[in-house]
Amino acid sequence: MASVVEYKGPREGYRCGYCDAPEGKVSSGMWAHSMTVQDYQDLIDRGWRRSGKYVYKPVMNQTCCPQYTIRCRPLHFQPSKSHKKVLKKMFKFLSKGEFSKGNNEEEPMDSQMDDAGMHDFALKSKLDIKSDQRPLSEDCHEFKESKVKEKEDLEPKETKMLNQSHAKQEKLGSGEPSSSVKVVPSTPKPGKGADLSKPPCRKAKDIRKERKRQKLILKSQTDQVQHEEKPKLNQPKSIEDFIFDTLPDKSAHQLEVRLVPVSFEDPEFKSSFCQSLSLYAKYQMAIHKDTAAECGEAEFTRFLCSSPLEAENPPNGPDCGYGSFHQQYWLDGKIIAVGVIDVLPYCVSSVYLYYDPDYAFLSLGVYSALREIAFTRELHEKTSQLSYYYMGFYIHSCPKMRYKGQYRPSDLLCPETYVWVPIEQCLPALENSKYCRFNQDTKAVDEERIKELDRLRVLYKRTIMPYNIYKKRQKGPSDEAIVQQYADLVGQTCSERMLLFRS
Repeated sequence: MASVVEYKGPREGYRCGYCDAPEGKVSSGMWAHSMTVQDYQDLIDRGWRRSGKYVYKPVMNQTCCPQYTIRCRPLHFQPSKSHKKVLKKMFKFLSKGEFSKGNNEEEPMDSQMDDAGMHDFALKSKLDIKSDQRPLSEDCHEFKESKVKEKEDLEPKETKMLNQSHAKQEKLGSGEPSSSVKVVPSTPKPGKGADLSKPPCRKAKDIRKERKRQKLILKSQTDQVQHEEKPKLNQPKSIEDFIFDTLPDKSAHQLEVRLVPVSFEDPEFKSSFCQSLSLYAKYQMAIHKDTAAECGEAEFTRFLCSSPLEAENPPNGPDCGYGSFHQQYWLDGKIIAVGVIDVLPYCVSSVYLYYDPDYAFLSLGVYSALREIAFTRELHEKTSQLSYYYMGFYIHSCPKMRYKGQYRPSDLLCPETYVWVPIEQCLPALENSKYCRFNQDTKAVDEERIKELDRLRVLYKRTIMPYNIYKKRQKGPSDEAIVQQYADLVGQTCSERMLLFRS
């Protein structure tokens, strides 16, 4: 089955949702009547993105806020401190029902110090110090008294030991056998002297030295074991360790994540449609200030339920197959969030997320992204080539959209040569200019640039034909300029595979 697209051309002079410029946004678009997952994979690797069945590509060197395609590499992903904080918050809420609505951080991804524990420690220290404070004169007086008492206790013991020593010498001098010498140990009176049944007291300095020595011995033994067996010691916890940590038997809440194909023929999708629609409307009105008319059933269906992607279930693909899905988050029997995603040959592509604003304290935007990264890793185990997580667009010129760059390691797509470049290499250039070519090789070009326009495929009057045949049958003015523009944007491979509808 082939993709069928209808190119709409460039669209410019409309309001930008990122910088609010009234006429700053510029993009090219096409309506996808149907599309294979491989064609869409190749298109997003050239900077395209879909909204329902409409597929668009920003004109990067003209639009007010250049939108760079960003992808994360989940196989090497390690959650940051702020990511762990969100995952722990969710676990705490599910296990104990505890949460704090007053400290909701939905999108900021910068690592932040959690000073709650530090505050408790400081408070405890002050209380301890206060309770231990006493007048110095009292301490000195107690010290002197103890020294005097110690001296009194020791004097008779030392005298007795000295007398026993003299007696021993006398016995030895008289020629009697040493076995006849009987030394009777002195037993201190009750409440006085050292308790011989307990180990002698040790100085704190000696204890520290002993601990250090034990640590060095343990370290040398550990190093030897690592050298011989190389076990995985001190490995950081993976994202799965946090997400799938075992909840207690009597946990306060139950969370279930269901993957549902976007299809009205699917019974699970159909049965949950009304609840999902209601949640979408609640989210749009609360978060994006839409009116009820702007987030009704027609808009919801067009935007998040209509997909051009044809579902595919090849034998070597993931168990869920390829296509468009809703990842539903069910908390105690009701949907609190829905992540709209596309599963493609090389990636999981995030489309949209909507959630119940009443649960914003759980940072569901961050949590769902981490779940989708974990989901990508899970799919990779069955389908090795599926190893990326596409997060949509990274917009450096819009500070609130920079949070996507905190999911590391990640790459940005060069808008001229369509090669992936690590984001760390791109950021210095983006600080100086909104639009950047990331590929440092000045001789590099778009490998998919159009070399033979005549090989482009056209669907004309229900007949599939190459462009050179279509030109001969075409009536009216030539449309070669618009066809050339389309071909340059989709690349040689897609132009030969997809069908360009011409009326």
